[in-house]
Amino acid sequence: MRVICDAPGQTCNRLWTYVASLADCIVNHHKMVVLFFDYTIVDFPNFRKSKYVYFPFYHPWYLNRGNGWNNFKGATWKLTHSEKWDKRFKKLGFRKGWDTRNEIENIPAAMKELQHIFTPREEICKEAENKLKGIKENCDIVIGVHIRRGDYATWNDGIFFYSHKEYRGFMEAAMEVFPGKKVGFFISTNEPVPQDVFDGLQVDMHNNGSAILDLHTLSLCDYIMGPYSTFSRWASFIGEKPLCWLDHVGQSMHFSKVLSFFRMEDGTTLKDW
Repeated sequence: MRVICDAPGQTCNRLWTYVASLADCIVNHHKMVVLFFDYTIVDFPNFRKSKYVYFPFYHPWYLNRGNGWNNFKGATWKLTHSEKWDKRFKKLGFRKGWDTRNEIENIPAAMKELQHIFTPREEICKEAENKLKGIKENCDIVIGVHIRRGDYATWNDGIFFYSHKEYRGFMEAAMEVFPGKKVGFFISTNEPVPQDVFDGLQVDMHNNGSAILDLHTLSLCDYIMGPYSTFSRWASFIGEKPLCWLDHVGQSMHFSKVLSFFRMEDGTTLKDW
């Protein structure tokens, strides 16, 4: 049995902490224990109820009343940012899932079950399907575009911070990869985008929606593109859809599936971004 004791954090970072241990449990028929989690657990009922996973501190009657979630988050922060507790966790053989991302040997055999476990709740799945229905009816190919700005203005010295016009340029370049096909785009972004930037393109946009909804919608697209991020990396992995990293303006557009956190189907080894 594995015990995972990472601190909760950004949604996709946390999802990636579970993959290797879950794959091991699925293939070898045993169970993992997840000590700490965030509120997005309610969006993944198959994960919460999986026979391969046990959440000893998931008690809805406490978490959903009063300050339950905030109290749990506060206690979690103290326990996962304490040298004393870190030593105790290590002594007990508990692991940080973030450190298991290279343990990929069981992922191929466990992939179908992983996809089942990480299917969001029914309402999210239906909304994502409805979101894409119109654009899929009118286009041969739908490319999901993850527009990530905000913190990317400063992260890594802003190397992957692009203007909206530059994103349009990436989209136009992607269309050239599929000559003779009508290409539409689903845009996932957490900020307002000037509507005229994408005039003339077949675009459906989701601004400031649920992160899990955007994530699942991206995974349902035929292809995905975006700057280096665990978000689009997860959508490509769990949806088994080819991804194009937006590395620099003027690049050639190349799509390949993400097979694990550090590996792509074309043999590319990804940096720890």
